[in-house]
Amino acid sequence: MISAFSKRFSSINDPRQQAKVTYSLFDVIFLTLCSVITGAEGWEDIEDFGNLHLNWLQSKNLLPDGIPAHETIARIIARLEPEEFNQCFINWMLDISHAFNSEIIAIDGKTLRSSYNRNDRNSCVHMVSAFATKNSLVLGQIKTNEKSNEITAIPKLLQQLDIKGCLITIDAMGCQKEIATNIVDNGGDYLLLVKRNQRKLHGAIKEQLSDVVLNTSSPMTIEEQHGRLDVKEYYVLDAEKLSKQFPEWAGLKTVGVAIGFQSRGTETTSLEFRYYISSASLTSEKFAQAVRNHWMIENQLHWVLDVTMNEDKCQIYKDNSAENLGALRHAALNMLRSEKSENKSIRRKQRRAYADTAYLDKILGTQNEVVKSQAFTLLP
Repeated sequence: MISAFSKRFSSINDPRQQAKVTYSLFDVIFLTLCSVITGAEGWEDIEDFGNLHLNWLQSKNLLPDGIPAHETIARIIARLEPEEFNQCFINWMLDISHAFNSEIIAIDGKTLRSSYNRNDRNSCVHMVSAFATKNSLVLGQIKTNEKSNEITAIPKLLQQLDIKGCLITIDAMGCQKEIATNIVDNGGDYLLLVKRNQRKLHGAIKEQLSDVVLNTSSPMTIEEQHGRLDVKEYYVLDAEKLSKQFPEWAGLKTVGVAIGFQSRGTETTSLEFRYYISSASLTSEKFAQAVRNHWMIENQLHWVLDVTMNEDKCQIYKDNSAENLGALRHAALNMLRSEKSENKSIRRKQRRAYADTAYLDKILGTQNEVVKSQAFTLLP
């Protein structure tokens, strides 16, 4: 895994004046990645990790001149070009991942709540991520300054990914004709949540599915925990008639509705209808799976980033540092998830990796590998 990381991230352009460089760019990136894997939340944490594990790092031909000060680490990471950094991340994931054919890829955005410029509280970084739900891996990410700009960010992210044979799920913000066409043109299929931002389409789907909901049975899931009852039903219908009425939606084949009923004792009840369109020919079972899997990006990515890695509390914001550190959190989470020799939570894996470099080697895939090859050491 880390050899692919070395291969991809060694190509990043170093923005520093080479005559004044003391610490290799890759060494600093690798140090930061290892620190984040072990739970670092800021620049001082990264410096502390490096000083504690300097012998381990130098055994891999890294950081021969010692650990840079945290201010130096911050300046280096903040000056890296995010688009180039994110493309290296995406290429790295393509290298280490198996083919994602038939994968459900959920796309959604998340705001880094404490990443705002201290002169403007409205300038928080908003990251749109692609999440492979089968393997729980982040495939890529792209920054947009506002949630409304997800509409322009999603096509850019899709263009960087290999989505052939995949089903792309996006919430109502991404329910746009251009995005649907982009997905189909690149060999994928879409499943898009339709709300009243597409008023005519929403009304037509609702009307066509009303008879199906009343007169047929469907897959149902029932969950009861902590005094709450959740019941969900899923219905689909061939969209041949609708595709003629709305030809601008590329390859439209299926419409569906997910019905959710929730009850908290006698206090609160709710009933919700969520309508979808898809370019894939979906059965009720496949539709239900795709809808449920989409929420994994919330439960297994965004929730973990906030609760386990404290992303929303991170005060780092200058220049490109928030975006680049966000990408490294994604890389760290991918590596932690990929280490399956023991059934431990992400937090327990982080703590053990901090205390046990042999386990950190296992997460990195470097048990028997010298990280920096001779070829790499020849790079400036």
